[in-house]
Amino acid sequence: MSTTDQEPGLYAAREPVFPKRVSGKFRNLKWYLMAFTLGIYYLTPWIRWDRGPSLPDQAVLIDLANRRFFFFMIEIWPHEFYFVAGLLIMAGLGLFLFTSAFGRVWCGYACPQTVWTDLFILVERWIEGDRNARLRLHRQKKWDLRKVRLRITKYLSWVLIGAATGGAWVFYFTDAPTLLVDLVMGTAHPIAYTTIAVMTGTTIFFGAIAREQICIYACPWPRIQAAMMDEDTITVAYREWRGEPRGKGKRTEDSALGDCIDCMACVNVCPVGIDIRDGQQLECITCALCIDACDEMMEKVGKPRGLIDYMALSDEASERAGGAPKNIWKHIFRPRTILYTTLWSLVGVGLVVALFMRSDIDLTVAPVRNPTFVTLSDGTIRNTYEVRLRNKHGEERPFKISVTGDDTLVVRLEGVEGSVVDVPADEMKLQRVYVLAPPESDAAHSERTDFRMWVEDTTNADRVYKDTVFNGKAN
Repeated sequence: MSTTDQEPGLYAAREPVFPKRVSGKFRNLKWYLMAFTLGIYYLTPWIRWDRGPSLPDQAVLIDLANRRFFFFMIEIWPHEFYFVAGLLIMAGLGLFLFTSAFGRVWCGYACPQTVWTDLFILVERWIEGDRNARLRLHRQKKWDLRKVRLRITKYLSWVLIGAATGGAWVFYFTDAPTLLVDLVMGTAHPIAYTTIAVMTGTTIFFGAIAREQICIYACPWPRIQAAMMDEDTITVAYREWRGEPRGKGKRTEDSALGDCIDCMACVNVCPVGIDIRDGQQLECITCALCIDACDEMMEKVGKPRGLIDYMALSDEASERAGGAPKNIWKHIFRPRTILYTTLWSLVGVGLVVALFMRSDIDLTVAPVRNPTFVTLSDGTIRNTYEVRLRNKHGEERPFKISVTGDDTLVVRLEGVEGSVVDVPADEMKLQRVYVLAPPESDAAHSERTDFRMWVEDTTNADRVYKDTVFNGKAN
């Protein structure tokens, strides 16, 4: 078989995308959101919040050592992970809501992949120039001194961004000022350096090297979004009934050409390298940069803006006939979005109610089943329980343990005189508790006796309980 008869390869080499600089309201909005989101990410670990002498003063802290999550005035314990699960559900429903209303607006404006890719491209443009200059540098085969200098400068800048990203990430898991000093002095835990190195590498690979490939191939959301969208979803689209047939010729009253002058501006600014004029595509992240580029060209040639615009497909027939599109609020408020909003609100209200209803003390009771019961020398039946007492206050509190449900049952605490035990501030204390039934009592001779174990904060009389079982010596 000759070389001319060989079948073409299944895969083509990737051609890097070098987006052209564009200005306009949507590009400005992306700059503002990029500054806002990056500011939140990099600065949040440095915000202080006074919780008292026994608690950390970092406003947002994932304290893995003590299994705690702090968010300003809110403290989440391990057994309260349902709050985190609820927030994840709200995030998912919010993503469904915005996708149903505005398409991949999250991907185009606030997704971390988009934000960091914008940042890396911005730095690349500062160093190597705009699109044409970067294309020439990319296609230049000879590595002269200028190309080496530009590439080294760019890669070093990327490493600094990646290191700052990884460094900010580890600050969320321990006291930021203390860790910063340890990192600089070389005394931080090896896990901190390893995490920063991994985060640096992944940030550079995702945002600087892979870029649009992550959005197109690695991210599952483009494959899912179609289930969230319909003909009333507002998304970026090309008014081909106005723009076609496209061409670069002069527009006259007798000309058959449409408004599109085929300048390729919309393609040159696209961060994923697609042509929006080809219709809706999986790769489109709805960033609207093509709108800014097209509006700028329309103004230059004296044509109305909006050849590429945010629009709903359901307006196509009306606009083709020269009519006005449906009011934007009618597109947004429809059964699908109302349902998502309702579900999102219900989950949010439920979390807020649960947050304010939770007690500042808590307990869990685990009966010791080996053995199920012990018979003492006087015939008394004893059951043993492992009780975990949680004190969520900022100071030490005395907890009194008692039982109800059978008046004959008696409580004894291991290592403590009486029924009161001190629990340190903002900690969990494991306390072994013995419950005894006199030999003549019904509980001593019953296989199962239900009772309720109570814990009372004697400082303010707050009480919580757990239902459990006493096992006696069945006749």
